Amino acid sequence: MRIYNTLSKKIEEFIPYDEKCVTMYTCGPTVYHYAHIGNLRCYIFEDVLEKTLKYLGYKVKRCMNITDVGHLTSDADSGEDKMLKGAKRENKSVLQIAEFYTKAFQSDLKDLNVKWPEIVSKATDNIDMYIEMIQTLLEKNFAYTCGGNVYFDTSKLEDYYRLTNHKIDDMVVGVREGVEKDSNKKNQADFVLWFTKSKFEDQELKWESPWGYGYPGWHIECSGIGIKNLGNHLDIHCGGIDNIFPHHTNEIAQSESYLGHPWCRYWVHSEHLNDQSGKMSKSKGEFLTLSLLKEKGYHPLVYRFLCLQSHYRKTLVFSYDKLDQMAHTFEKLRFKVKSIQNGEQGNIDMQMVELYQKRFQDTLKDDLNTASCLTVLYDLLKDDMSNATKIKLIKDLDAVLSLDLLKESEEPLSVDISLESYILSKIEERKIAKENKNFSLADSIRMELLENGIILKDTREGTLFEIKK
Repeated sequence: MRIYNTLSKKIEEFIPYDEKCVTMYTCGPTVYHYAHIGNLRCYIFEDVLEKTLKYLGYKVKRCMNITDVGHLTSDADSGEDKMLKGAKRENKSVLQIAEFYTKAFQSDLKDLNVKWPEIVSKATDNIDMYIEMIQTLLEKNFAYTCGGNVYFDTSKLEDYYRLTNHKIDDMVVGVREGVEKDSNKKNQADFVLWFTKSKFEDQELKWESPWGYGYPGWHIECSGIGIKNLGNHLDIHCGGIDNIFPHHTNEIAQSESYLGHPWCRYWVHSEHLNDQSGKMSKSKGEFLTLSLLKEKGYHPLVYRFLCLQSHYRKTLVFSYDKLDQMAHTFEKLRFKVKSIQNGEQGNIDMQMVELYQKRFQDTLKDDLNTASCLTVLYDLLKDDMSNATKIKLIKDLDAVLSLDLLKESEEPLSVDISLESYILSKIEERKIAKENKNFSLADSIRMELLENGIILKDTREGTLFEIKK
């Protein structure tokens, strides 16, 4: 398998530390609000990566954090704590906010067929680990205390910016909310490992530490959780491109200074999902959530299908027109698969199975080329092979695509905009076939719809349809 490594700035062959088990860390949510669909694109990409590794024969041990303390509104250690901001907004405690939005996030992932990682750890459950790491960094002279806070000293590293190729005067580049000057810092790039009461008097969650009553910085949390659960050598660390700096840059700095050796081999990042006004952000006020798409009548897997159409390293621009198009295409795909399920099965051709499995593997190995994976799926649907062979292959490919292509819906098929558009297009196709005296094609279109619960009725006013309940 070959994948793009942000650290080397090139596509590399993937070689894990231990071929028996790949360790994978994915940055989780800060649970102060709903995830927007831009956030969810990243989790879909990480899900595809984990399922690809398993499809290729690897065992995967994946860990994800839940940030419920320490993440400030600026990634550069300034502004208000996001959890406190959410608690004030809803007049609840921080822990109540964290519990509610963690469940909402988990529900979103379930709707999108994104596998919940086997290890999920809350930031607040690992305070002892952060304190131990910070003490070691102080002892090694990689950190210092000032104004009640503990800071990492970036001047101790010659290659602090190697993940980004930034220069020291470019610190503002990549920071979401800008950078505020902190007079306690020795260097402008230094970052907080531990806050004390000198930062916020109204901080709700605090713990005893050697440096005073306080709480951890955001960056130390992922390093601590990752090392504690996955060991001192990590194969893959994922996130969105906005995590590259400063968050992942700081993770590398503190983790490798603490461990005394290189930590993670492959840093893999997904691009933004933009709307037509630019990058999606909760700070804009109104933002697109999966629940909103569901309220508008879109199946969650239509959004997953949309994300699979684009490479994870390419910016994807969202629009409802594009989502309508995906809904229509996805509905046609579901109908095609259902007609295959309902048709005569025949025998499985293992030669064809192996041929398409190899094609699918090759596209996945090519830096997760999911758009080409869908091409493989469409090609096998059109190919001249038995339905039993197609069903076996669809099941095989859907282990990674996770579009529920063979799953029977528990609810009656309802007519939405995309389905109605599909049915009308088939009626028009049948009309043209009859005008051209291609009655076998016209009959096959009628049968295809009938097999999927759509009954056509020819009348003087034209062809009408109804859905069998």
